Amino acid sequence: MITTKPERDLEDALVSKLKDLKYEYRPDIRDRATLEKNFREKFESLNRVTLTDSEFQRLTDEIVTPDAFAAARTLRERNSFIRDDGTPLNYTLVNIKDWCKNSFEVVNQLRINTDNSHHRYDVVLLINGVPVVQIELKTLGVSPRRAMEQIVEYKNDPGNGYTKTILCFLQIFIVSNRDRTFYFANNNARHFAFNAEERFLPVYEFADVDNKKIVHLDSFAETFLVKCTLGQTISRYMVLVASEQKLLMMRPYQVYAVKAIVDSIAQDCGNGYVWHTTGSGKTLTSFKASTLLKDNPDIEKCLFVVDRKDLDRQTREEFNKFQEGCVEENTNTASLVRRLLSDDYADKVIVCTIQKLGLALDENSKRNKQQKKDGKKSFKEQLEPLRDKRIAFIFDECHRSQFGENHKAIKEFFPRAQLFGFTGTPIFDQNAAQQKIEDTQASMKTTEDLFQQRLHTYTITHAIEDGNVLRFHIDYFKPQGKTLPRPGEPLAKKAVIEAILAKHDQATGQRRFNALLATSSINDAIEYYDLFKTMQAEKLGVDPGFQPLNIVCVFSPPSQLAETPEAKKDIEQLSEDLEHEREDNKVDPEKKKEALKAILTDYNVQYGTNHKIGEFDLYYQDVQKRIKDQQWPHSDLKKAYPNQPHHKIDITIVVDMLLTGFDSKFLNTLYVDKNLKHHGLIQAFSRTNRVLNATKPYGNILDFRQQQSAVDTAIALFSGEAAAEKAREIWLVDKAPVVIQKLESAVLKLDTFMKSQGLDCAPEAVPNLKGDAARAAFIEHFKEVQRLKTQLDQYTDLTLENAVAIEQVLPRDDLLGFRGAYLETAQRLRAQQGKGADKPAQEADQLDFEFVLFASAVIDYDYIMGLIARYSEASPGKQKMSREELIGLIQSDAKFMDEREEIAAYINTLKAGEGLSEKAIRDGYRRFKAEKNAAELASIAGKHGLVKEALQSFVDTILQRMIFDGEALTDLMEPLGLNWKARRVKELDLMADLMPLLLKRAGGREISGLSAYEQ
Repeated sequence: MITTKPERDLEDALVSKLKDLKYEYRPDIRDRATLEKNFREKFESLNRVTLTDSEFQRLTDEIVTPDAFAAARTLRERNSFIRDDGTPLNYTLVNIKDWCKNSFEVVNQLRINTDNSHHRYDVVLLINGVPVVQIELKTLGVSPRRAMEQIVEYKNDPGNGYTKTILCFLQIFIVSNRDRTFYFANNNARHFAFNAEERFLPVYEFADVDNKKIVHLDSFAETFLVKCTLGQTISRYMVLVASEQKLLMMRPYQVYAVKAIVDSIAQDCGNGYVWHTTGSGKTLTSFKASTLLKDNPDIEKCLFVVDRKDLDRQTREEFNKFQEGCVEENTNTASLVRRLLSDDYADKVIVCTIQKLGLALDENSKRNKQQKKDGKKSFKEQLEPLRDKRIAFIFDECHRSQFGENHKAIKEFFPRAQLFGFTGTPIFDQNAAQQKIEDTQASMKTTEDLFQQRLHTYTITHAIEDGNVLRFHIDYFKPQGKTLPRPGEPLAKKAVIEAILAKHDQATGQRRFNALLATSSINDAIEYYDLFKTMQAEKLGVDPGFQPLNIVCVFSPPSQLAETPEAKKDIEQLSEDLEHEREDNKVDPEKKKEALKAILTDYNVQYGTNHKIGEFDLYYQDVQKRIKDQQWPHSDLKKAYPNQPHHKIDITIVVDMLLTGFDSKFLNTLYVDKNLKHHGLIQAFSRTNRVLNATKPYGNILDFRQQQSAVDTAIALFSGEAAAEKAREIWLVDKAPVVIQKLESAVLKLDTFMKSQGLDCAPEAVPNLKGDAARAAFIEHFKEVQRLKTQLDQYTDLTLENAVAIEQVLPRDDLLGFRGAYLETAQRLRAQQGKGADKPAQEADQLDFEFVLFASAVIDYDYIMGLIARYSEASPGKQKMSREELIGLIQSDAKFMDEREEIAAYINTLKAGEGLSEKAIRDGYRRFKAEKNAAELASIAGKHGLVKEALQSFVDTILQRMIFDGEALTDLMEPLGLNWKARRVKELDLMADLMPLLLKRAGGREISGLSAYEQ
């Protein structure tokens, strides 16, 4: 990394600032030897030991690892090492009991030379001699994702310092151009994907307790890099997710909420609630609060209380994902009481439902009566020793079930308890409902009434501005005709279904995502389900090409008709917070049960399952899993579940279920035929606005009840400090005509740029751009065009005039042509990024290609093979798509970036009207590829004097095992009879030719051990 003068000035200023913050500046540490010497001195001092040279060498060999997750564990734990004389040494790398008491040092221009890597690092922070933070400084506008991609590229360099030296202990990367500063956690490469999937961990900007951004490097250093704060960030506010082997950083607002709870307990100053919007990661915040309380000796127990059995399960799974085995299952009230009374450290944090807790504290519950009948102490009597202990209760959603007797019972039985609640939608006076308690009228209860004080606020307005959740596109559906229905008035269900069938593909990005349909009653849900079946069957009868939507329906069964007491209890728990469903099931329950049985029968046929109404919870879990399975391509699901006829769900019809507490990034649309208001409206809308990537620009709401007034009221109520009009601008996307104008402006800028290069604004002119700087500018211009087009593609309220305007601004053929040119140019520049001699211009090196914008959900391998077959079957002149159009379609999709040349070449070998079946096309393409691959290998074998079959076997073995075997390479070279020096040169020459071929055939998967030969 070459450092320019402005970057060097920035670096000097930062080092000076860190010295002011009492970091010790170490100008003597400039290379690996001095870094390790310093680490050794600090290690020996901390652990009161003097190591021999051989012991220190063995120690570094043991602790240095390419696995970022394993290194993070070693940094935080007490470890063991066997000394030369056989005695064990228990050691830590840093003072893990009090991170503030470690030494903090800053080094700059550190150069690490390893096998094939010669990187220089701008600024590195050391805690007790261990490198924990790397700061990269830039002078130009930096894309945070590109900065992250660059660091991942450095990490993937063969023999790099991140994997071969104590730099493996880096926890945080910081990137700044002085005016904007970003940071993110170190992780293994598999958590950073820069392809058409684009799955990677978040990049953060720091903020203060009121969520005001702290982005200038000086201000950032004065807050985030204060020695003790940095120590706490690494030790307390990073989470190691064992199940996924990844490091998570808590966001600033999560940290402030946890600190507020911990401080409140330390000062024993009453209850409190945290207003963090839906989708902001409340589970992680509450998990961290719970685990920090686990080490607080003043607290006897910490109970994390949820109010439904499914949430109990979900929360336990989430907690155990963050830390393996940290929460056990409470199978019944007796096991909850046993764990409450246990002194075992593992039982200090307990996740339980409000119902189990309520049963334990209710003298009149069946279980307590049974205990007494059996001559045993009631659960409440057993819990008596805890009455005067300090217990912390954390409620996952503080405005639900504990608004009643359970809340009161907890307060009465545990007078020293402190209660903390999380909510995304607090209850204010405006949206409080009167609560009936034991048939007597209670006064209105707000969140503040119950929890006394608000500890921290992070509203949906904050979250949208931060990019942590998406904005909403709301289409208030207007049926044809002059008279509009009044707000809240339902439309005919057939009209609603016609509208959904017409708009669903557009709303969901051609079924890349899925949807919920919220209905106002169980009877409505049943009627919708039956109507969808009938109307789709009719459409299929008229048009065999119609692709029916996969429709499922969930509502709770009537508990009074449950087949066993256990099933009855499960249903009651599940439906306790499902107000409409509970009331609905009191009327004509038999009919509803029969309807649900019929729905389950259809589901079992559709998905190859065997669900029964007596085990409704398993069906409900399966539906949730399938909604989330939307993320996987059809081909992957077919391979994983070959015996299931279908896999995905397009629309789930619901009444109350799934409208709160359910998260899926692949759910983007909510159809609303139900009157919603206040927190219910926000909770329901928020099912759609989880962030995925650029293919999901917003959450889509299609409202069939004209509820604009209710939406405006809810925005005003839950926008926090922001004024209602300002909040509307933040929450809602621009109207279609505004986005079309922006598209027109973006196309005009592209046109002006192309003309400035002496070229027409046409796809065929792009290859004539001269120089990487010009190519980079084209990438930036057209990416903005595609981003706006993607946004418009999912608008469900485009008029005919809108569609015509879009086509005039950017004709479809031009769009596909430019997409193809973009991918070709991007592929060329990406191959050069960070590659030494061929390195592109600085502008090109900073590019973030966002290939995800150029990958269609519809166009996959199966779809293309089907198109090619139809091209082959049609007689010349009768094809729906010409050979050129077919090739253009493939070349415009990022998924085929590495295969587009082969597919295009194969299509060119076919004749229209040849009449080949899809199977023949697939087999033909496989043969074509195999012959092309064999010819490539034969050419390489001939060039290097190798036996063709031996080289083929060598390559096949690598691709089967996804492991590069150096010994097999030596065996391959053996017949050439070369001395070791000549053989090494020959091996490198061969691998230079084989590398592109191996990487291409690996299809993006990593071949272990191959990186040593990357140039």
